[in-house]
Amino acid sequence: MSETQQLKILITEDNIADCLIINKIIKDQGYKTVIANNGLEAIDLYVKEKPDIILMDALMPQMDGFEAAKRIKQLVGEDFVPIIFLTSLNDDVSLVSCLEAGGDDFLSKPYNSIVIAAKIQAFKRMVILHRTVQTQRDEITHRNEYLLQEQKIAKRVFDNVAHLGCLNAPNIKHLLSPMSVFNGDVLLASRKPSGGMIVFLGDFTGHGLPAAIGAMPVAEIFYGMVAKGFGIEEILQEINQKLKNILPVGFFCCACIVDINYSWERIKLWNGGLLDVLLKKNDGSVESFRSLHLPLGILPFEEFNSECIEGDMKVGERVYLFSDGIVDLKDHQGNEFSLNGFFNFLSDNQNPEDIFSHVIDQDKLSAEKNESNIDDVTFVEISMISEDVISSKHELIKNSELHGARDWSMSFEMFNQTIRDFNPIPLMLQVTMEVPELRAFNNDVCMILSELITNGIDHGLLGLDSSLKTSANGFQEYYDQRTKRLSNLTGESLHISLRHKPDKFGGVLVIRVVDTGSGFDLKKIDFDIPKVSQMSGRGIPLLMTLCESIVYEGNGNAAEAVYRWKHAGDDTK
Repeated sequence: MSETQQLKILITEDNIADCLIINKIIKDQGYKTVIANNGLEAIDLYVKEKPDIILMDALMPQMDGFEAAKRIKQLVGEDFVPIIFLTSLNDDVSLVSCLEAGGDDFLSKPYNSIVIAAKIQAFKRMVILHRTVQTQRDEITHRNEYLLQEQKIAKRVFDNVAHLGCLNAPNIKHLLSPMSVFNGDVLLASRKPSGGMIVFLGDFTGHGLPAAIGAMPVAEIFYGMVAKGFGIEEILQEINQKLKNILPVGFFCCACIVDINYSWERIKLWNGGLLDVLLKKNDGSVESFRSLHLPLGILPFEEFNSECIEGDMKVGERVYLFSDGIVDLKDHQGNEFSLNGFFNFLSDNQNPEDIFSHVIDQDKLSAEKNESNIDDVTFVEISMISEDVISSKHELIKNSELHGARDWSMSFEMFNQTIRDFNPIPLMLQVTMEVPELRAFNNDVCMILSELITNGIDHGLLGLDSSLKTSANGFQEYYDQRTKRLSNLTGESLHISLRHKPDKFGGVLVIRVVDTGSGFDLKKIDFDIPKVSQMSGRGIPLLMTLCESIVYEGNGNAAEAVYRWKHAGDDTK
């Protein structure tokens, strides 16, 4: 109803004279009227005519106004239909009874046309206001339902892109507690083709859909580059550049990325703006890795620093990652969860299984208290375990009709600056993955390529000694020497060639790596599987378990590995 629409008023009065008087007063004011002689008629006319305001006599035969008002109010439901009692009663008890029966006001006899006009006009404004609010509420509800439906569809797409990867691995426990449909935190994990895994935790500015938008390109880059064998430095550079290009000013992503190497029992990480990463050691001590970098999406490419921290992480040790929403959690006493408090809890706790449960309990407690200031909360625990425990079986591709390259060869040669700055493994993997069914053996191929190329550069061209890698200090010295020798590299090259030939069982991939360095003593190569505690000399024995054959020529400058794969379900030897 608008201000210009004609008001419909139901008059319920058993006294004919009074009814005629009030009907004339109301019609003279320009309103439409319908008339009932008792409460029962009033109820029937309300259902048929849907009046905007009801004038109700209190005392009538068959059904009085009090009972009729109660029943009409039940029929009204959420609508607002004012009932004004017409009464000659003027004692307080009677007037209260009118209001208790559902009346909104009353008019005392004899009637005054000015008072009637004023009250009807006032209630007309209230009716218009109520209906406007109802309409706006219904529109808001409809739009909210539409937005929620759109968000659910977007969330499904988002989840397909930013999927959990290998977060269901036996060495990972994680808590994802978003404060809305979309999570402003992004948690990604993927196994590396060469073994081990990479975990990424990001916390975007804000929360909900605006914060989650940036997670989609991050996830696409992360999973795509990890699968191709890129290192975390290259992944970080690509993500930072993408976010710098797409995020508006003031939006960024605090992030931490962790590379877990099972073979070497090593951890490599980069922290840009998140809380300290904590490492619980087997001896009970806790090592803290502070943020040394700005968040992703702030610095341009030429200023961005992807330098990582490395350290030992033995089997049984655990590393913990947090988004900053974790500090909003509170315990039973209302005390906030603090990083220092958790650090002390880690130091004092001797049962590793209690640590993750401790955070889960605090998250549940905060949720039960419905803490309005809680941000998106993400908490991750990653354990170092033996590689043979987590190694995944080949995900066999059963569609033998897939098209792709099958019988081919290629070669690639790198020189000085390219050897220093370029990682050829993703390029090589991209080529080998053009053989459809060979994609299922991506991990094996990556391990073979990584070992042969690393040996060719580190030992063939740079003359590094793997025996240095017997301790944390030894690892550091090894990589310091590697960086220095790479910077001084001149006139050297590394040649990589691949040859794939199909056969009736599957195919054979021959990988050959030749360097122009001084070589190494082939007699020192130990082809036996090393002890678990041995930190060097593990690469070539690993290749022997994967390859049909591996042959070194000359002074060790040329290595050729033959890898044979079989079609899915083919157990033929």
